[in-house]
Amino acid sequence: MKDRDPSTPIQQLALMDGRLHLYKRSDSRYWQCSTFLEGRNRRATTGEDSLPLAREFAEDWYLELRGKQRAGILKRREGVTFREAAKKFDKEYEVLTAGERSPKHVEMHKLRLRVHLLPYFGDMRVSEITAGVVQDYRIHRIQNPYVQKGRKPESAKPPSRVTLHHEVVVLRLVLRTAERYGWLQAVPNFSPPYKASGKISHRAWFSPEEYKKLYEATRRRAKHSRKRWKWTNEQMHDEVLFIGNTGVRPDEAARLEHRDVEIVEDLATGETILVIEVRGKRGSGYCKSMPGAVRPYERLVERNKPQPTDRLFPGHHRELFNAILDEENLKFDRDGRPRTLYSLRHTYICFRLLEGADIYQLAKNCRTSVEMIEKYYAAHIKSMLDARAINVRRPKDVRVKPGKQPKAA
Repeated sequence: MKDRDPSTPIQQLALMDGRLHLYKRSDSRYWQCSTFLEGRNRRATTGEDSLPLAREFAEDWYLELRGKQRAGILKRREGVTFREAAKKFDKEYEVLTAGERSPKHVEMHKLRLRVHLLPYFGDMRVSEITAGVVQDYRIHRIQNPYVQKGRKPESAKPPSRVTLHHEVVVLRLVLRTAERYGWLQAVPNFSPPYKASGKISHRAWFSPEEYKKLYEATRRRAKHSRKRWKWTNEQMHDEVLFIGNTGVRPDEAARLEHRDVEIVEDLATGETILVIEVRGKRGSGYCKSMPGAVRPYERLVERNKPQPTDRLFPGHHRELFNAILDEENLKFDRDGRPRTLYSLRHTYICFRLLEGADIYQLAKNCRTSVEMIEKYYAAHIKSMLDARAINVRRPKDVRVKPGKQPKAA
């Protein structure tokens, strides 16, 4: 015999000439009531396990809804719900962004949608989600911090500005999906009304002294580690020097194959450098390294005897890198920002600015924009300031009275 679906009602009763239904599901001891008014099904739990009491509650509930309907309070709700639009977005986003967005990026969008957005907006019609509703959502998230599974409630803290921004980005993507299919006329402006422009702060990087301290620590590990960990430590040392002298992003370095790297003699400088074909966040591009990246790459080739299609860095060394930062007291910069492998890219950009590199050529070499470099890097580099242009002194206007000679300087 086939088992009964627990979601199906096992007892049902029609009231008010069939306009009101009273039923009990197999997985609940309470009676539920439902009716159809103003274009949608409406349901409520009676909170009663006794049929006479449940019937009385259901009739009062139905008559209250009819009274609101006649008074015009119970408005007809038409259109697609946010939950339906989110389902359509979820179905097409991963397919249409394949190869352009990392699986982790797509998974984080799904997580924000499932954990935060659907519980709040799920039953709303997309036409009901206005800028005011989104502002209420921001307030709700700040006043009701999310408690992760297995954590104590007192450990919860309000989301950061960046976290809320990412959630609103996903919300906007879902509403744009609804707009494309004609379920919504236009997506409202969801920009925050207060503190619209956040504080611009420079990215965490290593000063020249700190960078030297870091690669000397990785060198010691590579030289004195046990045989079991020797290969890993040597790879870590070469990865630090490679990223620090090329400025590639960690995800770009993880995708690099040996056929993407070429050792050349640069005609402009007369130095031996690497020319790298990079594939990553901004598609494909080229990077010319500093001379300091050549020897680490040669060690990678000597150590691994690779094929052209082999990766330069086949393993992830995030935990090892963090352990070295903790040992050398380099994990946080002076402003408390944590350093990661990405900080080596920031270090490369800052070092090039300190040496007076052309900002446009640097942006092209790092596959980013001049605006991003000026916004996050150049603002805190003191060598970018020209004292001759700042410390200008206007010559004094010397007026000589008739019959007097000006004083000698």
